[in-house]
This record gives sequence, structure tokens and C-alpha cells, in this order.
Amino acid sequence: MSVSDENALLKMIIETQASRIQEQEATIKELRQMVDELRSLKANLEETLEEFRRQFFGTKSEKTPREEKSSEEKKTVTVKEHTRERKPKAKRDELYADLPVKEIVCLVPEDQRYCDWCNSPMEVLATRFVREEIRITPAIVERIHYMQEVLICPECHKDHDGSIQAADVPKALIPHSPASASAVAYVMFSKCFMGLPYYRMESMFDQLGARIPRETQASWCIKATQRYLLPIFKRLHGELLKRDLVHADETTCQVLHEKGKTPQSVSYMWIYTSGSDELPGIVLYEYQPGRAGTYPRDFLQGFQGKLQCDGYQGYNKVSDVLLICCSAHARRKFYEALPAEKKKTIKLLDINSTEAIKEPEIPQEDLDKYIPAEIGVAYFNKLFYLEREFKELSPEERQVKRLEQEVPIWKNFFIWLQTLHPSGGSKLEKAVNYAQNHKDTLQNYLQDGRCELSNNKAERKAKSYAIGRKNSLFHTSVDGAAASSIIYSLVETAKANNLNVFQYIYTLLLYMPGYKDRSEGIEQLLPWSDFIKEHCSGLIDVESVTADNLPKLPIE
Repeated sequence: MSVSDENALLKMIIETQASRIQEQEATIKELRQMVDELRSLKANLEETLEEFRRQFFGTKSEKTPREEKSSEEKKTVTVKEHTRERKPKAKRDELYADLPVKEIVCLVPEDQRYCDWCNSPMEVLATRFVREEIRITPAIVERIHYMQEVLICPECHKDHDGSIQAADVPKALIPHSPASASAVAYVMFSKCFMGLPYYRMESMFDQLGARIPRETQASWCIKATQRYLLPIFKRLHGELLKRDLVHADETTCQVLHEKGKTPQSVSYMWIYTSGSDELPGIVLYEYQPGRAGTYPRDFLQGFQGKLQCDGYQGYNKVSDVLLICCSAHARRKFYEALPAEKKKTIKLLDINSTEAIKEPEIPQEDLDKYIPAEIGVAYFNKLFYLEREFKELSPEERQVKRLEQEVPIWKNFFIWLQTLHPSGGSKLEKAVNYAQNHKDTLQNYLQDGRCELSNNKAERKAKSYAIGRKNSLFHTSVDGAAASSIIYSLVETAKANNLNVFQYIYTLLLYMPGYKDRSEGIEQLLPWSDFIKEHCSGLIDVESVTADNLPKLPIE
């Protein structure tokens, strides 16, 4: 073999070996990538499995249980100590200050009112207080027959002539129905304030001696709402659009009979509430068949200001507003990325909590001792702690404090986020992406001291509806869902203005039949009018003011 042939053979061998090495390296790289993907998939599946276990066997709340009993060996966990400020126990006079007092004098029997020594009649020395009790009279259902007095002139009647004068009789609240303002208000109050479904009220009325089927109750609510409460709702809606700070949220509901949808379909109840602007509170609910961004866009048409909401992209369709994203949602994402054992040791701070705690620390050193989700929660806990410290300040002072103390926290938080490289599809990745995608809107609250760090104001109103939804399960019709949204709006708005909820709905149903087409009358029936404050801030009263004894509204 010649030298040239040997060189060619050697070159071929080298190229073959090099090709094999490249193939091996490519295979190794591919296997490593596959291993990383499998590890990520394993982590995601473990998170999913843990979530299913929590949903089926554990609690769905973010709050950690104070005490857990287990047959397994208990682990000792060291936590930072804290103290709790206990509210002073209210005295009985404070608890029952608004209740009317009825005195029952216990008399000495007649045969014991003579002196044991001389048998002389004894005189009253004093009447002394011994004890008190709370007496509750259950609801009473009565049949009211309106009898009309008719007058005739006797002199003219002698000549088979003369005039007849008949007394005025209050018109029926709902034509051809026995429904009264008090009865309909009671049903509305029970359903949307107490959370009682119609079928439970049907059983309750049976116990009171009245047969009022659930279908009848629903019909009362729908008709009375459409005729008398809708104008009040529209007036409140117009007032809300004039504000410059609004909170919004949405929650699911179910309607059995809705055109173009199956009974199992998901619909939505949207919630809009006024912010901390020191003006009378307004809370409005609106039923819609879906969750498209067109619904808040249309409802808030004409509103210009700051809109506090969660990170749902549908709110981006609302024009002429500054979106403020809820930090509680962002914190929740990091909390959900925590292992189950870590969740038991970490408390989510609440701005409105009265519990006294030490200022939380954000880990700055030995970061390897903490998992990323734990550090993320710490950043947000620090912000919530500061917000609670600033709670009693004026909006102007609060904004100054925020710029001084909270801006650096946000800056360090987003710098820290850049150092993270979470596994694809993991809960940590979702938390990081959520925070990064809402970087600007999360910090927009810093522009106005009236804005809040979280959207809890609207979320609490969503929970008010969720209580009734849990008991009633569904709405039968679209009209029923729409009526419920209006009733809930008036209930929550009354609560926001410190009114007696039943008395307010009762007063509206008494007066709106005569004033629903008069704007000045509707103005007097808004929850912050002097007339409503005077008549709806005390106890329930369905006896002194009735349909046949109705004082006129103070309209000039």
C-alpha cells in the first residue's frame, strides 16, 4: 500500500471517528434535554397531584389551619412570635342599645300584700331592676283586607239621586297579586341578604301558616324589581360612572334556561364598586352570559378614571381608564407555588387584620436557604404590612409614604425576578410571568393615595353573592338572574351606607309605585338622601309607615 493510500485511509478513519463523536455529542445533548424536560414534567405532575390532593382532601382557602391533628409524628416548626391585640369585650348596653325596652313589673300576689305582723295593707316601696332578657317574636303573616268606605248623601238619596264618595284605596304592588311591600321586601331580604333559597323560604312560610310557592316568590321578585327597583339601579349606575375610582371583579353563576346555552353552561355575575373616595358607597352587580371584555367595556362606558381589578385581560377593553392590578392576586400565585409544608408556616398578611405582628423580613443573604416562591411571598407581605401601617393616613400622606418606602421594594422585587429561571409550566413560572406581565399595572396604585394595594373591596362583594349561590345553586331564568343582580346591588349599597337593609328595600317598594317616573322622587330615595337616612337607619318598622299611611316625600 502506498503512502498516499495510507493517508487516505487514515483520513477516512479520522473522519468516521469525528462523525461518530459528533453523533454521540448530539445524542448526549438530546438525552440531557430529554432529562430536563422529564424533570420539569415530573415537577409539574407532582404539583398537579398535590393540588388535586388539596382540593379533594384539604382546604381550598389560603388561610393556614391553626392546629392540625394527625396520627403521624408531629414536627416541630419554629415561627416568629407575635402578639395579638384583643378587642375589648362589648358591654350589654352597647350591644342592645338600639332595641326598644319593654318593662314587665312582677307584682306581689293580692293575698301576700298584707303585713305578717299587723295585717295592715302594704304600700309600694320601690320597683327594682333584677335582670333582662332578649325576647324575639317570629315573623307574623297576616291577610290584610282593604275595605273601602263609601259615602252617600241621605237627603239626595230620598229623591233617588245624590252623589257617592268613595275612599282612596292603595293600589296593589303587583296587579292581581296578594304581594305587599313588606312581603316582597321580606323575600328579597331573605334571599339576597340572608342567602336563603326560595325552596327554604317556602318551607318557612308553611310553618307560619302561609302557602307561598317558590315560583310565586320568584315572580314577585322579578316583577317588583323590573317595575320599581330598576330605576334606582340605573340612577346608581349613572352616579358610579361619575366617580374617578372604581373596583371591578367577576364571579361565575349558572342559569338553567338561557337561549343558545345549555343548563350546564357557565355565566357570570360582574361586580362594580366605588373606591375609597370618601363619597357614599355604591355597589352594583350585573348579570351577563359570558366573560368577554365587552361586558365591562359597555357597563363602564363614560367612566374615566382608575379601575382596580385583577389581571384578567378582558379589562383591557375598557377605554380611558388607568388599570390597577391587584397585588393579592400576584402574591397568591407565589403562594400556590409553595410546597404544602411551607404553606403551613407562612401567613398571608391582610391590611384589615387587627392582629399585631412583627414587620416581615425580605431575605437578603443566604438566599439558598429559601425557595423562590417563599421569597416572592415575602416581598408582597412586606408591602401589605406597610399598607396596614399607612391605613389611617390621609391619601396625600399615604402616597408620600408609599413613594418613600414601597417603590424601592418593587424595584428590588423585579430585579430579583430577573435572576429566576423556573421550570417550564411550573407554578413558579406562572407566578413569575404573571408579575412580569403586569409590572406596570401592579405599581399604578402608587399614583393615587386613594387607590388600594389589592382588589379585595370588589372581591368581598363577590363573596356576598357566592354565599347565596352556594345555597341556591343556580338561577332558573335570565330574568331571575338579572333581578337578583339588581337586588344584590341595593342590598350591598345599603350596607355600604350603613342602612337597615330590609327597611331600605321596604321603603323603596312603598314609595316607588308613586314616584318611579319622577326624577326628583328617585333622588329622595337614593341611599344617601336625608330622607332615607332618617327612615332607614334604625330598626325595622312595618307598622307606623304602611301603604295606607304613607307620608309624602319631601319634594318641593
